[in-house]
Amino acid sequence: MLKKITVEDVDLKGKRVVARVDFNVPINERGEVSDDFRIRAAMPTINYILSHGASIVLMSHLGRPKGEYASEFSLKPVCECLRTLTEAPVDFSEDCVGDTVKALAKGLEPGEILLLENLRFHKEETKSDPNFAKELASLGDLYVNDAFGTAHRPDASVAGIPKFLQPAVAGLLMKKEIEYFDNVLDNPERPFTAILGGAKVSDKILVIENLLNKVDNILIGGGMAFTFYKAQGLEIGSSKCEDDRVEEAKRLLALAKKKGAELILPTDIVAASEFKEDAEKKTVPADQIPSGWMGLDIGPETVKLFSEKISSSKTLVWNGPMGVFEMKPFAEGTLKIAEACAAANCTSIVGGGDSASAVKKMGLSDKFSHVSTGGGASLEMLEGKKLPGVEALTDKK
Repeated sequence: MLKKITVEDVDLKGKRVVARVDFNVPINERGEVSDDFRIRAAMPTINYILSHGASIVLMSHLGRPKGEYASEFSLKPVCECLRTLTEAPVDFSEDCVGDTVKALAKGLEPGEILLLENLRFHKEETKSDPNFAKELASLGDLYVNDAFGTAHRPDASVAGIPKFLQPAVAGLLMKKEIEYFDNVLDNPERPFTAILGGAKVSDKILVIENLLNKVDNILIGGGMAFTFYKAQGLEIGSSKCEDDRVEEAKRLLALAKKKGAELILPTDIVAASEFKEDAEKKTVPADQIPSGWMGLDIGPETVKLFSEKISSSKTLVWNGPMGVFEMKPFAEGTLKIAEACAAANCTSIVGGGDSASAVKKMGLSDKFSHVSTGGGASLEMLEGKKLPGVEALTDKK
């Protein structure tokens, strides 16, 4: 269980709450939010705070504006979206620090919301500047962090504010995310299967290493599989491979044997003549990728093998697509694995990022026990790391 105070442990009546949320959402060419998943995920905490007699100052980043104002990274479209999700009055501040912001915050009545402009319009945010954190802290009476998606960053609004504003407590989403990951990593029902995909093995080395101590199976898909094939001496054509990680892949294969965990690679591959949606493609055994061709998805035999492992599991963690799922001809593997996970009778977690996007696109989100809002943060939890945003919160006595 989370060893930090949560929003449910404090008296909110008449308080002005400074809340870090993760409203880093996609904005389309019309200047509208195209996926409100992260905003909706924060609504239980926002509603809880308002219903307990408090007002709330919401702060978030959006994109990577490099420390200066850029209209395409403004949170104004997020404000419009938020207004459709709540009946509470929502005001918008054109900045996140300064006298105008202080006056707007001070004027909040219980039940009202103030959304601040993008924190990253100030370079001090990502530089963890203590004066910037202090300015943000001055806007309220207590701090709530509900931004799991940024909990792995030591930013001023994440790890800095708690140094100046106590209590610093976890929101309901933060609590839910941490408890789901902690439970499956510390006390999984077995068999426990991890499904790891994505382009680079370098992104997942620490995850694999940590999970080999905990899981029964690791199913490997996506571009990272080819580095493991090369480590086994197989021909991979012009498939994506991190040559500088081949020795690392060999070590992980040996470590899996030593730990008694199964590290399972695809047995067949959908290969293409080039990296294009309309490229010529064919399914081949994993050890027979033609010279000059590249693997872009797992094949049907692998889907069957992986699905059997998934259906017999009691705990599943999935992070990373099985192929280039953005291209329709190479999305089948990811789709079938998502369906297998959704149909499994077990605790199932999707670890944010591309896998969460894939699951949402397929309309399968509600079939999983938990779809995480944080790609980077969930990866670091799977690596066994402590998150600065969580460590900074007030401990339970």
